[in-house]
Amino acid sequence: MTNGPRPSAPAGDSSSSAAVPRGLRVAAAYAWRFLLVIAALYVIIWLIGKLSVVVIPVSIALLVSALLAPAVGRLVDVKVPRGLATAIVLIGGLAVLGGLLTFVIIQFTDGLPQLQAQLYNSLNQVRDWLINDLHLRQEQLQQFIDNAITYLQTHQAAITTNALTTAGTIGEVLTGMLLTLFTTIFFLSGGEGIWGFLMRGAPQAIRARVDVAGRRGFASLVAYVRATAAVAVVDAVGIGVGLWILQVPLVVPLATLVFLGAFIPILGAFVTGAVAVLIALVTKGFVTALISLGVVILVMQLESHILQPLLLGRAVKLHPLAVVLSIAAGLVVAGIAGALLAVPLLAVLNAGIKSLLHERDPHPEDIDVLHDQTAGEPDEEPREEDTEVR
Repeated sequence: MTNGPRPSAPAGDSSSSAAVPRGLRVAAAYAWRFLLVIAALYVIIWLIGKLSVVVIPVSIALLVSALLAPAVGRLVDVKVPRGLATAIVLIGGLAVLGGLLTFVIIQFTDGLPQLQAQLYNSLNQVRDWLINDLHLRQEQLQQFIDNAITYLQTHQAAITTNALTTAGTIGEVLTGMLLTLFTTIFFLSGGEGIWGFLMRGAPQAIRARVDVAGRRGFASLVAYVRATAAVAVVDAVGIGVGLWILQVPLVVPLATLVFLGAFIPILGAFVTGAVAVLIALVTKGFVTALISLGVVILVMQLESHILQPLLLGRAVKLHPLAVVLSIAAGLVVAGIAGALLAVPLLAVLNAGIKSLLHERDPHPEDIDVLHDQTAGEPDEEPREEDTEVR
């Protein structure tokens, strides 16, 4: 019996690929696409690391612009020219910041002698405890001090190199501050024109949707900065009042440190609060430090259970796990600056991607990024008139 011709393999499918199970082919297709995405992300992160001297100041300028843009917008609404409004807000902001820093430095300088005296007394108490309770000899303590001095003398070159590196870092910080200031000026005075120029790079067919997504992303950033500033004020006032009642020295500098640290969600207030507890331990003893720790924990509970859900939860709509993981990733990639910028970046991406995936396609001018608190998020459900076939 003569066999008929074998059926040909499907078009575009060789005999070897047909022999591979379909599940394995699908997995391989996903695998190489996943590797391609990972490679692209690695290149982007590498470029950001190489250009961190520029990327970080520009990112901080964007945060500062989101904080100051509502004030500039209100002045523009009352017929103040945008350039003049930008100058008024920036000069006022710098004056407030400079006055605050000057006050903190004066307070720290005035309280430093008292802190040194209390630290000296605490060290004497520790020495007495080591001698009387642990029965260490005076010779052993003196030998430890001599070893420390010998170590410092031996590694003097390394310490000098680190000092020079620190001086270079200070120069980079000053350069970054100047770049941040100039970038903030241009963002506040001509942000709309800059965004319009960037939109020319988007394809014409999707330009309106990208414009809406960008505006919603910036609206989410504005809401995030407002909410974070409010949370930071509550943290600083709460911990500062507690330290003042306990008569811990350097209350104002510590409260300012808590305010600045609170701009890194969850971790910032914890770390700066730990510094306050350490100062209380060194200067006032174990009992005061324990009470200070209770104050810090109470304020953090207020932040995490009341302020975060009411303010940050409404502003950025991010899960706490996503916040913690983004801060950890930012800390690994770019240190303190990465931890500071991780959550705002995630909030902007969250709002922008949700807008791109949303079915509604409003006009970009309908998005009020400065005054509408809901502008950062698209509606969860389209309205009835939007469900009709266009």
